[in-house]
Amino acid sequence: MNTFLLPDLGEGLTEAEIVRWLVAEGDVIEIDQPVVEVETAKAMVEVPSPHAGRVATRHAAEGATVDVGAPLITVTAVGAAAGAAAGAAVGSAEVYREEERAGSGNVLIGYGTTPGAGAVRHRRPRGRETVPASPAVAASPVATGPVVVARVVSPLVRRLAREGGVDLAALEGTGPGGVITRRDVESVVSVAPVIPAPRVVSAIEQATFPKYPMQDRSAGSGGSAGERRVPLSGFRKAAAAVLGRSRAEIPEATVWVDVDATPLWELRERTRGVAGSPGLMAYVARFVVAGLRVYPVLNSRLDVERQEIVELDGINLGIAVQSDRGLVVPAVMGAQAMTTTELDAAIRDVTARARRNESTPAGTFTLNNYGAFRVDGSAPIINHPQVAMLGLGRVMDRPWVVDGALCVRKIVQLSFVFDHRVCDGATAAGFMRVVADAMEDPAGALARM
Repeated sequence: MNTFLLPDLGEGLTEAEIVRWLVAEGDVIEIDQPVVEVETAKAMVEVPSPHAGRVATRHAAEGATVDVGAPLITVTAVGAAAGAAAGAAVGSAEVYREEERAGSGNVLIGYGTTPGAGAVRHRRPRGRETVPASPAVAASPVATGPVVVARVVSPLVRRLAREGGVDLAALEGTGPGGVITRRDVESVVSVAPVIPAPRVVSAIEQATFPKYPMQDRSAGSGGSAGERRVPLSGFRKAAAAVLGRSRAEIPEATVWVDVDATPLWELRERTRGVAGSPGLMAYVARFVVAGLRVYPVLNSRLDVERQEIVELDGINLGIAVQSDRGLVVPAVMGAQAMTTTELDAAIRDVTARARRNESTPAGTFTLNNYGAFRVDGSAPIINHPQVAMLGLGRVMDRPWVVDGALCVRKIVQLSFVFDHRVCDGATAAGFMRVVADAMEDPAGALARM
């Protein structure tokens, strides 16, 4: 009998919420079969079992929060498979870590299977009996000799291959010992992820509250009659902690400016339809990077204990993205070294990953396009421990005076919120003008960069 504990999910996370069980008590499972879907403050994760056998006990209910190291399921041996399953797990933690260093993506730390364990993966659709999913690697039904399998350790790599229709047996791994890594699969699936077009939301939908799972509480169970109480998910708890700390610690100040973005708009229109042509956000991101080079104090953090401003060499540009879990801020790492075209590809990549609920690194400065929600301006809360955030409103046709004449131009409002402890309004205004001036003369600004 083996009890599987919630593994260390990385990045300092200490707990996860049980979103959905993928197996029921009494089911027979294979090594590496996903058994539960959990939500952390970073991402949704399918957790695979390092044990094969029959599920004897599920130790937590859906909706419960489980600490790292607490029991998830207990699995009992099924015949001779018990010894083989136990042997397959020996030394797996080290192999898992080797694949992560080779670029396999987010793997669960502290357990896994050896590369030679050819397990068929199953998934249990909600409300139905367990049926086999399309296996990434299928073992021969009759053991007539050594079984040749693709050397894949990470369950997430297998899932990526399954979703992309990649035959793992045909790939040659570049990881340690020939292990197939995430990069190997992604090189076959696609060169650049495609972001789905934003859905047009009607005025009625905008006025409707989000459809969270509701729980009715009567007066006898801790609430008043007619109340609905929505438990905070692990993601919401983490967001609340960051935003609450930001409001409690940071003396924010906000400045804004209206920008004539007509030249930038026209530049984008001239290249629309051309393969690889950057979008508006990529140009703005390039101008933000230029502004941070001029004012590096805005790409920093404040060490309160030592009373020091820590300026950072690398610009990891956070991009605010609305996902089905809420607002997340994945980062484009090393944005200071990228061209506009490279920034465009990187922004599309991290946005797509965030919408797939994949864990992404944190940034050092945030760019927030709330104009996508058809609003003109905002005074956002700084994403602690960052010290500033730039926001863009929607681009609108507005009357504007150019060379003394009234005309219609493409106008967008920039708003900038900053930590008044690290700089004053002059620095904030100077940064804003770098970005605004570049948007009003993009060709000249790009020529100087």
